[in-house]
This record gives sequence, structure tokens and C-alpha cells, in this order.
Amino acid sequence: MLLTITTTHQPATDLGYLLHKNPGRLQTAELSMGKAHVFYPEATPGRCTAALLLEVDPVALVRNRKGPGGDAGTLKQYVNDRPYVASSFLSVAIAQVFGSAMGGRSKDRPELAETPIPLEATIAVLPCRGGEPLLRRIFEPVGYTVTAQGYPLDATFQDWGESPYFTVTLQATCRLSDLLRHLYVLVPVMDREKHYWITQDEVEKLLRLGADWLPSHPERELIVDRYLKHQRRLTRAALERLIEEDVDDPEVVIAARDAEEIPETDMTLREQRLGSVLAALKGGGASRVLDLGCGEGALLKPLLADQQFQEIVGMDVSMRALDIAKERLNLERLPERQARRIKLLQGSLMYRDQRLQGYDAAAVMEVIEHLDPPRLAAFERVVFHYAKPGTVVVTTPNIEYNVKFPTLAAGHLRHEDHRFEWTRLEFQAWANRVGTERKYAVRFLPVGTEDPEVGAPTQMAVFTQ
Repeated sequence: MLLTITTTHQPATDLGYLLHKNPGRLQTAELSMGKAHVFYPEATPGRCTAALLLEVDPVALVRNRKGPGGDAGTLKQYVNDRPYVASSFLSVAIAQVFGSAMGGRSKDRPELAETPIPLEATIAVLPCRGGEPLLRRIFEPVGYTVTAQGYPLDATFQDWGESPYFTVTLQATCRLSDLLRHLYVLVPVMDREKHYWITQDEVEKLLRLGADWLPSHPERELIVDRYLKHQRRLTRAALERLIEEDVDDPEVVIAARDAEEIPETDMTLREQRLGSVLAALKGGGASRVLDLGCGEGALLKPLLADQQFQEIVGMDVSMRALDIAKERLNLERLPERQARRIKLLQGSLMYRDQRLQGYDAAAVMEVIEHLDPPRLAAFERVVFHYAKPGTVVVTTPNIEYNVKFPTLAAGHLRHEDHRFEWTRLEFQAWANRVGTERKYAVRFLPVGTEDPEVGAPTQMAVFTQ
């Protein structure tokens, strides 16, 4: 079994510090099922690739073990694909060989361990019990671009059809620890098999490794069922706990942006923010626009009042917020011609959505700060890679300005649901990186009264193709 991980983050050889494996030498670890070798096919400042080669000894695996029927090793135990295809054996090797990296620890590069970097993982042979469509449904929601090369069962006998095996490449800008955790959980899920007994410990492990992405994954039931090897009692217990955690999903409360805890005097800042976003959309000549994370419809109302915008889509993960927006906009009482211009969609900014494609512009107003930082990579892919509108307008609080709010305690964020708030330099660094990676030009505008020392209360980036 072969797994390679490549980065172009510079210096790319810092991958060795993250993996705790020296690029200059071959390293071998003895595992219960065989040997794991780590080596670097390439290691330059511009590009570095680490390879994990797992040699499974099929004879050693069954020696002194009992088969399913109580007999000593059967022919099936000796003649099968286990030594050659990615499986739970690979997950065990990842945990044992790259354990510190999977835990997000790096003594020499601690900041880099917490930083999303461009990563590409290739699994030489991955069994996909469900084919390429399921492969994409599993990996794309957690932010990966998936490339899959399938193979026929036998090139000589085309009538036999396709095999369940693929060479799979996953690309994303994310933390290395997130990539390794995803692989650890999802490789056995695609294989639909595990080589060891499943106990309650596996439930705890799954919930720990999937804490920041599994509760909201659209295929969480299938993932849990396969990961726990169809053990109904354990699967039911894991799903119950995941559903409880999903109630507090940060996206569910994105609508809180319409009711910030820090009061905006006479609504001036909110009105300025709405006006700035509207002006940016109008200035780009947009006719068909998206309001992503629309909440209760604060921006939808002025969009609907402006005849330049002929097609308006508001999307939010919260059905309650959409119901409030519907009432505020009086959608059921609008003239038919007006009603045709606007529609509301329930959806998540974490997952690819074909309904968002083909629009001139998108507004993402006071949304990103409600997302956990590891989820930003998925958000970037959904908006800038898949939806890919001509213009994207993003606003977010400027944390430097927080000292100007007398009612805000030092060190606190503006809203209890904010996962972070950025300085101007942090926001600009993020936006410039996204612009470079997704081929957008970026300009920055202050929103609200600008202080000479700490800037404006709201910062805005306008991305244009």
C-alpha cells in the first residue's frame, strides 16, 4: 500500500518537520502487520513529497489465528487483496508512524502545524465500495478536489466490467493534521472493512477524530455505519451523540449576524455595511446575485428594491432564519413579477452546491467569523472554486477596532458565536491568498468611521475575476 503527501508550501521541506520524518533518509517502523517505510521521492524548497509504503505480511497476519469458522487460516485469508489495497491497515500505519502530525503537534514548526497549507494526497489503490460517485460524496464535503482513476477487472475481458479499485488524489488547502484524520477515518469507510474487532473505544476514537467535520457531513450515517463495521448498537450510540453535537453547529446560528451583541449606534454601522456591499455589487454590474449566509434577509431587502438585480438568491443553513426572511420580505404578497426575481434556499457553505453556479456576484456578509477556522478551506472551495461568481464581496469585523466599544470587555469578541475575529493584516493575508489560489483580484475597503490607529469597525474585500 502506498500513500504520498505533497506540498508546495515554501519552504516545502518543512513537511519533514510536520511529519517528524527527516527527508534525507529512509525510515522504517515495525508494525504488527508488517513494515512501514517513510521516504521522500522529492524534497526541494518548491515541492516536497513524503511517501508511506506499507508492506503487509499476509502469512504473519493469519499465523496462529482462527478463521471465521473456528478453523486455522483459510485459503481466503491467504489469497485476497488485503496486502495491496488501502484499508484499515493503512489507517493504523498513519496513526503509528505519523501520530504526532495527526495530533497537530510539531516541536520545530508549531505555527505551521496550525496553518492551512496546499496539500495533495495520493492513494495508489483504494477500494471504493460504492464507486466514484460515493468517493466524491465522502471526500468533497470536507473540502477536497477529488481525482479518481478507475481500472477494469481485466483489460483483456472488457465484458467483466470495472473493478472497485481506484487511484485517488485529494487536493486541498488545509492543516496536515486534518488531512491525516480524514484519511484515518475515511479510508476504511471506502473499503467497508476493518481488520480488527470493533469496540466502544472505536466510537470514542471516531467522535474525537471527526469532532469538527463529521456532525455536519451529509453522509455521516454511512460513514459511522461503515467505520463501526455495521455494529448496530455502536452505530446508534455514535449517531445519537453526533446529532446532539450538531445542534450546536456554528452554521446554525449564522443568523445571529442580524443581532450582534455589540450595539451599533442608531444602526449606522449596519446601514453603512449594507450600503457598502450593495454599492460593490452594483459597481460590478451584477444582475444575478447570491447572498450566502443570508440570515434573516437584511441584505435581500435592498437587493429586491433595486431593479438592477434581476435574479436574487438568498441561502442559509437555518430554516428558521429563512422563514423570518420570507416574512420580512412579504414574499407571499409580492406581485408575481417581483416574486420571480427572488428565491430562498436552505443549504450549507461547507458543501458543493450546483444551485450556486452561474451567478454574476455573491455577498458573504458577516459570515466567515461564525465558521471554525478548519472549515474555512471547505468554504473557500465552495464559493471560489465551485460556485465561482464573477465578484465576491466578503465583510468581517476588524478586531483591532474592538477597543473602541466601551461595553466590550478586553479580549472578548463581538458576538458569543464568533469563532475568530481578524486584524486587518490577517484578513488581507487570507484574502490575498485566496485570490492568488483562485485567480481573483482583490481590493480592500473600510466600512464605517475609520480610526487613524485601529482602522474601521468592519473590513471588506471585493474579489473580482
